[in-house]
Amino acid sequence: MPGTLYLVATPIGNLGDFSPRARTVMSEVDFIAAEDTRVTKKLMTALELPSKPLVSYFEHNRRQRGEEILARLLAGESCALVTDAGTPAVSDPGEDLVALCAPAGVPVIPVPGCCAAVCALAASGLPTGRWCFEGFLSVNKKARREHLDALAHETRTMIFYEAPHKLRQTLDDLAAAFGGARRIALSRELTKLHEETLRMTLAEAVAYFAQTPPRGEFVLIVEGAAEAVDPDALDDRMARALDAVRARMAAGETRKDAVKMVSAELGVKKNALYQLALDAQD
Repeated sequence: MPGTLYLVATPIGNLGDFSPRARTVMSEVDFIAAEDTRVTKKLMTALELPSKPLVSYFEHNRRQRGEEILARLLAGESCALVTDAGTPAVSDPGEDLVALCAPAGVPVIPVPGCCAAVCALAASGLPTGRWCFEGFLSVNKKARREHLDALAHETRTMIFYEAPHKLRQTLDDLAAAFGGARRIALSRELTKLHEETLRMTLAEAVAYFAQTPPRGEFVLIVEGAAEAVDPDALDDRMARALDAVRARMAAGETRKDAVKMVSAELGVKKNALYQLALDAQD
């Protein structure tokens, strides 16, 4: 019987976010595969976890080390895969290890916990019903431009990661690609002492960080493009939106809250829907 690969999410700042289940798994596995063994040793000491054999697994050794870890798993050992912070295998070389294990019949079990992308999305104030994770943009100018060009008509909320020393250039590129009026939420130092979420347009963000040095790792939540509306379908969509508002109001919601929720769900203009709801009542 093969062992199990556990994908253990670790705190992105606040140690209190480490779950009891994660603690149990880290205490019971045979060994731990870590992005940086030094960081993981410090985490285990801070959390008073029992010492375990550690092996490094990161971008530059993932091919050879991945095969070594797979061999140990096939021999029956269990392993916890961790990154320095957050959920492994998301914008992370752990993706390759999972891809090795799955076809080999090794059970892969996620142990949920912190994920900076989802935390920032939830706090952004932008639509969360449909979204796409884009990770870090390439430092190669051509690849970066092609990536953003491919997102020109993306209607879902987009999530990017960025380092402080590259933030200004990225904001310039996002504003050029999507227009300065597009809304963005910028979260930094999530769960840490200086946690902050800024909500503004891309043009405002460019101006703000031209005067304010970026500090900390950032998650950028960018509003998607407006959906193209078929004029022939507009009346039907607004009629459905009005019915949804009425249903929510009948269930006890205020008109304002009902309109806000329905406009986000159906992609209709909030002000137009609010006025329609007022006219319908009159």
